[in-house]
Amino acid sequence: MKIKSVRARVFEWKGKTVSPQGNFCSNAMDLLYAPQETMSTFRFHSWTVVEIETDDGIVGLGNVALAPAIAKAIIDQYLAPLVIGQDPWDYEYLWQRMYRATHAWGRKGVTMAAISAVDLAIWDILGKSVNKPVFKLLGGRTKEKIPCYYSKLYRTDLNEMQAEAQKFLDQGFTAFKMRFGYGPAHLQKGVAENLKSVEAVREVIGYDNDLMLECYMGWNLEYAKRMLPKLEKFQPRWLEEPVIADDIDGYAELNQLTSIPISGGEHEFSLYGFKQLLDRKAVSVVQYDTNRVGGITAAHKINALCEAYSVPVIPHAGQMHNYHLTMSTLASPMSEYFPMHDVEVGNELFYYIFDGEPVAENGFVQLDDHKPGLGLTLKTEYLKDFNIVE
Repeated sequence: MKIKSVRARVFEWKGKTVSPQGNFCSNAMDLLYAPQETMSTFRFHSWTVVEIETDDGIVGLGNVALAPAIAKAIIDQYLAPLVIGQDPWDYEYLWQRMYRATHAWGRKGVTMAAISAVDLAIWDILGKSVNKPVFKLLGGRTKEKIPCYYSKLYRTDLNEMQAEAQKFLDQGFTAFKMRFGYGPAHLQKGVAENLKSVEAVREVIGYDNDLMLECYMGWNLEYAKRMLPKLEKFQPRWLEEPVIADDIDGYAELNQLTSIPISGGEHEFSLYGFKQLLDRKAVSVVQYDTNRVGGITAAHKINALCEAYSVPVIPHAGQMHNYHLTMSTLASPMSEYFPMHDVEVGNELFYYIFDGEPVAENGFVQLDDHKPGLGLTLKTEYLKDFNIVE
């Protein structure tokens, strides 16, 4: 079996969108002067889909959400020539070939995300070629089903947040993640608003359910050090991405400061990046995303590394590429989960492009032992709502 072709297409959403409320989530731009609140206009309404076909007709699907047009150009010009004509079972060789050939200008960010998409498609081929789901190739089932936490509690009106939390509590979820809407630029009023939002969600879910808190890189070290003692009474399971991804020293200091575990890694890349985080004891929870970190080939190694450090892995987002890794390792106790909903920021486009994503039941998702590869197919229902760039 040889790789015959690599096709990368950008799916640009042109359908109905719902404008997110301003301050629905703090973010790294909050510290800069801006004429308007930045998250109210934050969008990434396109996605790159990669289809790799073998000479015996198997087609593997991969995807990348970071800078889709740039990722497509990298795949078309640099990565496709490195894998065409090769045996997909030589996946480690192919990964190293892509990584090392682009090392002088790649290594992280969009280049690693592009490598991830090709790697995902290769693993989809491998599973389909032996009629096994990818998680079976990675070690098999380590869980009867995957516990997951509800993760769409953006900062909105507090009554709306409480109603949303109650809705999914009633559906059987026992863990929830909410976003902070405010950071250092909002001064003491923002501190008060942040605390009120945590209190409002705790009021609904109680203290016998998990609550995770998300900053999305919208704070800085000084602000986080002031907030952490105020948040301890709410007993959060973790505080996520309190500072920008490059501030490893800041992560390390915060992670030693209080009883609240610090999580991160959504914006980290490759085995080496996570070794640095773990060696520095910078995070207590690792949150890579398989379609950013280097694909399944890299993520599988990161799982083993985290297991050796006794640091849990809970990948960013739901999505099948992450579920297969979570199912196949004891390093991952649970998964993040988003229900399908109207297109807002852009993460939700995954569910409009691909069929096969499991729907949570009573706070768990299940993978099919008999669905080969990643278990995804391209959806046709919403094709009219996309402009597709070849």
